[in-house]
Amino acid sequence: MNTSTRENTHPRKWSTFAICLLVALVPNIDLTALNQAVPHLSRDLDPSATQILWIADAYGFALAGLLITMGGIGDRIGHKRLLLIGTAVFAAASALTAYAPSAELLIAARALLGVAGATLMPSCLSLIRRAFTVPKERTAAVGAFMGIAGLAVGLGPVLAGALLDHFWWGSVFLINVPIMAVALVAGAALLPESRNPAPGRLDLPSVPLSVLGVLGAVYAIKEAAAHGLDETRVYLSLAAGLAALAAFLVRQGRVAEPLIDVRLFRRAAFTGSVGTNMFAMFTLVAQSLIFSLFFQLALGWSPLKAGLAGLPGAAGAMVGGAALAPPLIAALGRARVVALGMVLSAGGFSVFTVVGLHTSYWTMLPAMLLSGAGMGMAMTVTGDTVLASVPKERSGAASAISETATELGGALGMAVLGSVLNAVYRNVLELPAGTPAPAASAARDSLSGALQAAARLPQELAAQVGDAARGAFVDGMHAALMCSAGFAALVAVFAPVTLRNVPKDIADAEEPELVPAP
Repeated sequence: MNTSTRENTHPRKWSTFAICLLVALVPNIDLTALNQAVPHLSRDLDPSATQILWIADAYGFALAGLLITMGGIGDRIGHKRLLLIGTAVFAAASALTAYAPSAELLIAARALLGVAGATLMPSCLSLIRRAFTVPKERTAAVGAFMGIAGLAVGLGPVLAGALLDHFWWGSVFLINVPIMAVALVAGAALLPESRNPAPGRLDLPSVPLSVLGVLGAVYAIKEAAAHGLDETRVYLSLAAGLAALAAFLVRQGRVAEPLIDVRLFRRAAFTGSVGTNMFAMFTLVAQSLIFSLFFQLALGWSPLKAGLAGLPGAAGAMVGGAALAPPLIAALGRARVVALGMVLSAGGFSVFTVVGLHTSYWTMLPAMLLSGAGMGMAMTVTGDTVLASVPKERSGAASAISETATELGGALGMAVLGSVLNAVYRNVLELPAGTPAPAASAARDSLSGALQAAARLPQELAAQVGDAARGAFVDGMHAALMCSAGFAALVAVFAPVTLRNVPKDIADAEEPELVPAP
């Protein structure tokens, strides 16, 4: 079938794109909106520092643990069906999160959001892959999809700030419900189906092995970052996670219908793209949390002002992904575009190290645009490469692998870079003489704890404690961002090696057409 004929057989491709984009916007907005809500829910629920990390990480950990399973299920039952189920559950879980009365229940509700979220991205990307059959058009669609999704990450703080200026912290999550309801109705009416025509049975023993493997490894790294390497549970969970992952991979090579085809990792393009996504998100998510805390706590800005301040970085990601990546691929090739994007990001992160408590906001603007555009370019190329380098009937599983790495990278970035920030903060913090022991203990725990403790001290001493804590936080922020710059530079070196033989236009193999929606 020629290109023009195949293109004409998919009249719903743009409605498919629009619905998938709407579905993807919500979890991306939710991801950074939570960062704005943390200071507010901390006052109401009084979570510990560890619980704050779990509130931030529970969604990502649950999502990462189940992405592989959900990608395989989507290939078998159909990605439209799975997407609609996930959309409905995400809406319900958002309502539960909004009204959580305690930190423990909030963590549980965030985990349920992660379970629902695991159904969304693999299904969206698989539907887009099936709908856009021309390579250049597919690359542009993936770039636009990822660029606008990246913009949603920046819109999260703005929307959250507007809500938090007038409502309680739960409104940040409750807004998800009507958006997902619209997507559910439109998806049921308009989305075509996308599934493997000969899927085989789901290998049930592989499901717990993949979940336990990912969660065991992630929990170990999180605990090591938070409490050090001298905790026995770190080694026990790491050993259990690695053992489960090893058993999972061995089983995938032996069963007739595996959840993932391990032979995909023999392809340098696939492996390099997945690895690049992981390290890119490692730096990106941590940056979002760090700057949310910097703007709100260190500078004392309102949530809305802090959200608006971070928007240029998200706009840069949208421009880099949707506008710059497709033409640069044609001019330079995929490997060079990824390397260029990561070099720009590393440069942007490095510029951030001159930012202090009295730095003009305009000094930060070029750094935001550089790092955002670079990330948008790199992740568009790698996302499109992952989709195009596997057969369409495996697109759900392949997308799930890529998304697992991406979410795992984000969770690890939150834990590791957040721990770097906290370690430097505690090491350089010098509290004034006469600080009461309870206030000193709270101040050493976090900047938020320091400011809350200072509010209960005499005015002069409170100002001294606050200034010391803010200065220490900036030092920790600089250290974390230099780590981000280093990781981005390493990926810039790594990408040209793994992607050097990938053609500019990766043509999709002929596969069965979309099944029309009833």
